[in-house]
Amino acid sequence: MSKPLAVVSCPIDTYSGYGARARDFVKALVDLDKFDVKVLSQRWGNTRFGYLEDHNENDLSSRIIPSMTTQPELWIQITVPNEFQKVGKYNIGVTAGMETTIVHNTWIEGCNRMDLVLTSSNHSKSVFESTVYTKQDPKTKQPAGELKLTTPVEVLLEGADLTKYFPTKSNLDLSSIKESFCYLFVGHWLNGDYGQDRKNVGYMIKSFLETFKNKKDAPALILKTSQVTTSIMDRESVLDKIEQIRQTVTGKLPNIYLFHGDVNDSEMNELYNHTKVKAMVSLTKGEGFGRPLLEFSLTNKPVIASAWSGQVDFLDKEFSTLLGGDLTNVHPSAASKDMILTEAKWFTPSDVEVNKAYRLVHKDYKKFLSLSKRQGHKSRTEFSYEKMVEVLGNLLDKNVPEFPKQVELNLPKLELPKL
Repeated sequence: MSKPLAVVSCPIDTYSGYGARARDFVKALVDLDKFDVKVLSQRWGNTRFGYLEDHNENDLSSRIIPSMTTQPELWIQITVPNEFQKVGKYNIGVTAGMETTIVHNTWIEGCNRMDLVLTSSNHSKSVFESTVYTKQDPKTKQPAGELKLTTPVEVLLEGADLTKYFPTKSNLDLSSIKESFCYLFVGHWLNGDYGQDRKNVGYMIKSFLETFKNKKDAPALILKTSQVTTSIMDRESVLDKIEQIRQTVTGKLPNIYLFHGDVNDSEMNELYNHTKVKAMVSLTKGEGFGRPLLEFSLTNKPVIASAWSGQVDFLDKEFSTLLGGDLTNVHPSAASKDMILTEAKWFTPSDVEVNKAYRLVHKDYKKFLSLSKRQGHKSRTEFSYEKMVEVLGNLLDKNVPEFPKQVELNLPKLELPKL
C-alpha cells in the first residue's frame, strides 16, 4: 500500500539559513514515515548550491525530482510567504517569519493561500496574527474591509542536532589569539548604517570597545561573520568596517578577531567549545529563531542576548543574560522591499544593560557558567531535533486530513475448465 505523496519545495541544497531549515524539515518528514517524500530544489538569493554533495547527504539528494508529474497529496513550501502557492490537495507554508513587529501585506496574502502555516517562534506567530491592513476600494479609494491572517499558524521549533552540537574538547588552532577570555558573535553583517543593521554588529563592536578600553587583561571579541559571500573582497570589506568603528573610540582598545569563511558543523562546534571562547553575545534587533544561539547554548557556556524576538523561546531569563531595551523604528538603511519595513519596529538594547552584561560575565564568570549549564539542559531536552520531529508529527496529525489510500486490487485466480 503506497503512502501519500508529499512534495517539499525548498532551498535544500543551498548554504543558507533557510537551507539548514529545509534539510532538517525534510529529514524530520522522512523520519515520521507517513509520506512518500520528494523534493523540488530551489535557489535562495545569491547563496551557493552544493551543500548536499559537500556533506554527503545522499538520502536527501536521492529525493530531489526535476518536476512534478502529478498533484501531491501534501504540498510544502519552505520560503518567504509572498511566494506561497496552493499546489497540492493540502498545502503547508513553512517560514522563519519576520524579525520586526509587522509583515508586508503580500505575506498575509501568501499565508492565506495555504491551508496551514508553520513558523519558527512564538514571536513570528504573534507578528503574523497581529498584522492587519485596511483594504482600499480601487474605484472609490475608500476603506473596504480588513486584510488579516485567516489561515491557522503554528510554531515548529528549529531543533538542534545533538550529534553535531555538544560539549567536547576542541582541537581548533586559535594560537594566534593571545587572550584566554573571548566573547563570540556568529551571524551575517547585514545592510544598515551604524547601529541599524539587523544583527546590530556595528553597535556590538563599539559597545565592546567602550566597555573594555584601557582595561588591564581585557577580553577579546571574535566575529564569525561575513556580509554576502566568503570571498577575499568581502573579508577586506568587513575588516575596513571594523577599523572604521575602532577609529571612533579613543584609548587602548581590546582586540577584535575576524573568523571569515565557510566552516562545517564539526568545525563550528569546535569553535563553540574552544577554551578561549567563554560566552556568546548577540545584540540582535530581531530574530525569527536564532539557530547559532541555540547551538552555542548546548556547550553549557553563557549567552548574552537581546530579550526580544525568536530566541526568547529557548533562552531562559533565569539561565541566560537577556538584555532589556526599547522597540524603535527600522531605519531606512536597513529596510528591505516588501520584507523589512520602515513603519515596523524592532529591538534596540539598553546601553547600560549591554555594558553591565559585558562586565559582569567577564568579572564573575563562574557564576554565569553555573547557570548556563541549566540553559544547556533546557536546550537539549526541549529544543532538540528529536523534539522537533515529535512536534511536527503532532501538528500534521492535528491539521492534515486523511487522504484516500490506494488499495492494491487482489482478484481471485481463475482456473479455466479443462477441455
